[in-house]
Amino acid sequence: MNDVSHLISIADEFMRATSTKEVTVSFWVFNDSKKLAALRRGADITVGRYNAALQWFSDQWPENAVWPSGVARPATEQAA
Repeated sequence: MNDVSHLISIADEFMRATSTKEVTVSFWVFNDSKKLAALRRGADITVGRYNAALQWFSDQWPENAVWPSGVARPATEQAA
């Protein structure tokens, strides 16, 4: 089962692979530059917003990055 810790691990790998700051990625994914930081501190997220974030990461995933193991990756919008 996926949970917020999975989303954070995906965000961490994305930021590492793209050398992008957390506030930037948070804004791209959630239209809120503080959301990822809030999730790290224990904030909650709706299922719809969680699924939309997973889809965003899957669609934007860099070729040089490895999707975190144990986290189901949705098919990209292009593949669907």
